[in-house]
Amino acid sequence: MLDPEIDAALTRATSVLAQHEDRPSQLDMARAVGRAIRDRRHLVVQAGTGTGKSLAYLVPALRLGTRVVVSTATKALQDQLAKRDIPKLIESLGIPAEYAVLKGRSNYICAQRVAEIAGGDEQLTIPDGAAPPDQSGLGPLGREIRRLTEWAGSAETGDRADLEWEPSPTAWAQVSITARDCPGASRCPSGGRCFAEAARQRAAEADVIIVNTHLYATSLASGGEILPLHDLVVFDEAHELEDIASGSLGFEIGAGRFQALARSTRPLVEDASTAIAVEEAGLLLTETLRDGVGSALPRPLDGTTQERLNLARERVTRLAAEVRRELRADSAGEPGDSGAKARFLRVQQAAGHLERDLGELLELSDSKVAWVEGPDHSPVLKVAPIDVGAEMAARLWNAESAPTAILTSATIPPRMAERLGVPSGSYEELDVGSPFDFDEQALLYCPLHLPDPRDPGYEAAMHDELVLLIEAAGGRTLALFTSWRAMNAAADALRSRIRWPLLTQSDLPKPALVEKFTRDEHSCLFATMGFWQGVDVPGSALSLVTIDRLPFPRPDDPLLRARRAKLGPGAFSLIDLPRAATLLAQGVGRLIRTRSDRGVVAVFDTRLGKASYRWTLVNSLPPMRRTRQRSDVEAFLAPLSAVGGTSEPDVRGNRKPG
Repeated sequence: MLDPEIDAALTRATSVLAQHEDRPSQLDMARAVGRAIRDRRHLVVQAGTGTGKSLAYLVPALRLGTRVVVSTATKALQDQLAKRDIPKLIESLGIPAEYAVLKGRSNYICAQRVAEIAGGDEQLTIPDGAAPPDQSGLGPLGREIRRLTEWAGSAETGDRADLEWEPSPTAWAQVSITARDCPGASRCPSGGRCFAEAARQRAAEADVIIVNTHLYATSLASGGEILPLHDLVVFDEAHELEDIASGSLGFEIGAGRFQALARSTRPLVEDASTAIAVEEAGLLLTETLRDGVGSALPRPLDGTTQERLNLARERVTRLAAEVRRELRADSAGEPGDSGAKARFLRVQQAAGHLERDLGELLELSDSKVAWVEGPDHSPVLKVAPIDVGAEMAARLWNAESAPTAILTSATIPPRMAERLGVPSGSYEELDVGSPFDFDEQALLYCPLHLPDPRDPGYEAAMHDELVLLIEAAGGRTLALFTSWRAMNAAADALRSRIRWPLLTQSDLPKPALVEKFTRDEHSCLFATMGFWQGVDVPGSALSLVTIDRLPFPRPDDPLLRARRAKLGPGAFSLIDLPRAATLLAQGVGRLIRTRSDRGVVAVFDTRLGKASYRWTLVNSLPPMRRTRQRSDVEAFLAPLSAVGGTSEPDVRGNRKPG
C-alpha cells in the first residue's frame, strides 16, 4: 500500500528536524502527491502557511524514485531547497539520490567570451566615461571585467551567485551570454569547458533538478530543449505561474538588442556601415515608442511605427546576410581562428532571432498583445500571449512524454488550473489547510474610520494610524505598501514620529535587510511588493503587519486590459478580484510563521470592510478574528509588546505579562 510507505518516509524525514511539530496537513499533502505520482494525475493543492509543503512533495518523489523538476518562483526558495532542505532530506531518508540546480544561461560566465577578452582585450577598452584609468589604462568597468575573467580561471561552477562580490550589470553582460545569442556547445570552440553546459550535464544526471519558473517556461518556449526529460514537475508558488509563463512565452525588443548586435558585428566585417545602420534603426524605433510607454500598440499599426519596424527588419536581414557571406568566405579560406568563427555564429544567431521577432510584430496575431514599457529614454516593446492556457496546453499538458504536475501554493487563485490550460478531468484539487490556530494567534483589523484610499486626506490619516499601531506593537512592524512612492512617503512622515529604528527596502539587499529586521526585535521595516511573499520572520521580531491598500492590478496594464476585453463584463470578478485576493493573502501570510507566533494584521483600505466584494477578499485570508476597533488591537498587542511575545496566553487569547 502506498500511504504507509509515504507516512514512514515523512516520519523519518521530519524526526531529524529541529523544533519538529506534527503537521497533519503536511501528511495529507504528501499522501496526495504520492497518489498523483502513482496514478499519473495532476494535483492542484493549496497548502496554507506552516504546512511544510517542500517536504510534502519531495518525500514522495524521492521515496517513489521519481525524477522531479522543482520549479520555484523565487530565488530564495531555490537556494533554501538546494542548500538546506534537499541535502538533509536525502541524508535522513538514506536514498542514493543526486540533485542539481540549473539556471538560465546568462547566470553563468561564458568561457568563450572570457577567451575572446583574454585574446584581444577588445572588451576591456569599453569607455568608462569620466572615470580615471589605473596604471594599466583601465577604468572601473575594465577593471571589473578583468576581475571577472580572472575569477573564471578558478571558478567551479561559473555561477554568478558564487561570486563573493556583486558585479555591475554592464560588466556581467560582457562576460555572459543569453540563450538567444549562444550558437550551442557543439559549434563553440569553448563548448567543452562551458559552465552552462556543465550545469546542464549535472541536471541531466540528477534525480531532483531545481530551477526557477522563468527557466521552466523558457524551456517550454524552446520546445523542451533546456531541461532533461522528467516524470514529475512541481510548481511551487504556483499562483505566479500564469504571469511568469506569459513573459517567457513572449519576447521583448529594445534599443539594447540592436546595439548589442551592431557592437558584436563590427569586428567581424570590413565595412561597418551595415552594423551602424542596424544600430540607427534601433534608435529610430526607440524614438517612435517613447510616446507609447504604458500602452498597447494600436491595431493596425500606425504608419510611422510600421515603417520603422519594416526598416529595422530590412536592416537586420541585410546584416544577417552579410555575416553569412563573411562566414562562408572565412570557412572557404585557410583554417583560421576558431574564436572568430564562434563570434560569427553568435552574431548570426542573434540576428536571426531579432529578425524573426520583428517579423512577428509586423504580423501580430489576435492571440497576442504588444505594448511599450520602461522609462521614456529607453522604452522596450513587449509581446505576450493573451491566453497563456492555450500555449501551456500545447507545450506542456498535451505534449508527448508530458510530466505529472503538482501545482501548489499557500493561496491558489480560483480557476487557476483552467487558466493554465490544464485539461478538465486530468487533475485533483485539494486544500490541506494550515496547522496554525489563526483564530487564537492573529487578529485582522480594518479601521473603517479612515477615509477612502482615493480620498486626498487618506495618506495623512493612514500615517497617523500607523504611528499609533507601531507604538502599540513596540516596533516589530512589517509595513507593506503597493508602491515605492507610498512607502517613501510613509517613511519620510514617520521617521521622526516613532521611537523605533525604521528600515526601508532601499536600505540594503533583501537578505541582509530581512536579517537586520529579524535581529533588531523592535525595528520596523517598510517595503513594497517584493516583500509581500517569500519573507519569513518567525518569533517576536514581527507582531504587526500593515497593508496600505488592497493590491488590485493596475487598470491600465496592457496585457490585463487585453484579457479583460476578451472576458467582457465579468472581467473584474475573473481577473482583478482573484489577483487582489491572492496577493493580499500572501501579504497577510507574513505574520504567522510558527505555532507560537501571535500578532495583528492591519489593512488600512476601508474597501475591505465596506465594498460589495469584501467577502471574497476576507474569505481568501486565514480565519483570523476580526475587529474595526483600535482598542481591540492595542489590547491584543499590549502583552506581546511588554514581554516580546514569550509569555503564556490568558483566557482571552492574549498573553499575560510575565
